[in-house]
Amino acid sequence: MIERVVESDPDCLFCKIIAGKIPCKKIYEDEGLLAFHDIHPSAPVHFLVIPKLHIPSMALLTDEHAGLMGRMMTLIPKLALQEGCNPYPEGGFRLVCNNGSEGGQEVHHLHVHVMGGPRPWVRG
Repeated sequence: MIERVVESDPDCLFCKIIAGKIPCKKIYEDEGLLAFHDIHPSAPVHFLVIPKLHIPSMALLTDEHAGLMGRMMTLIPKLALQEGCNPYPEGGFRLVCNNGSEGGQEVHHLHVHVMGGPRPWVRG
């Protein structure tokens, strides 16, 4: 079955978090995006940023998603600083966006991991 972009998927873990059916440690929310702490952090700072629209993977983005993704990318540095990452250039953070099974994607709802803080990290 080919996955597609839909408003919400009732079987999706992240859609359930967006709907408030599963709790999260929220750090940001607006009409199109949600950011929350990772439940198994790989770095001193580790949170996820997800669109509220159920986009299964970055591989399914189209030109219509450019504004949403632009907002996500400009929001991330602000949230990274807010959550404890040190400022650029000495500090910083890493972005990871796994895509598809071979790319290591476990939850098929587009999400970006933001990881930072003093190194070395255990994983990531």
